[in-house]
Amino acid sequence: MAEHTSSSITIEAAPDEVMAVIADFARYPDWTGEVKQAEVLGTDGQGRAQQVRLVMDAGAIKDDQVLGYTWTGEHEVSWTLVKSQMLRQLDGSYLLKAAGAGATEVTYQLTVDVKIPMLGMIKRKAEKVIIDRALAGLKKRVESGEAGIEAPEK
Repeated sequence: MAEHTSSSITIEAAPDEVMAVIADFARYPDWTGEVKQAEVLGTDGQGRAQQVRLVMDAGAIKDDQVLGYTWTGEHEVSWTLVKSQMLRQLDGSYLLKAAGAGATEVTYQLTVDVKIPMLGMIKRKAEKVIIDRALAGLKKRVESGEAGIEAPEK
């Protein structure tokens, strides 16, 4: 069984507000450093993304991948790798829990396996960096209040 890495952060917003940012894939390039393009390829009956194509650029690792998403209730989403050039596995999830008045604890869990050989210790460190950057970006995006603001056309 593959090992996974997880981390949590508290965001000063209601769980629904946090999930709205997580579910807005088109805006990922605005707040995640690694996602350069995001395209929803298919949705479920509630209009939530089921498959998303992401073009990633994380310095040494550049990838074009498709992820399949599963939504469990209103406060949990998980994903698994459908196809990728660089990865063998990419499974993850966000779990949101109310944390007092107007706050949400967000737990991000991730398992990554690359096609090139890499020591397990280095893989876990990379997972930790990905998670920490994603949580920090999510927190900044949600708490900035910019999540619902349309960017002006250029």
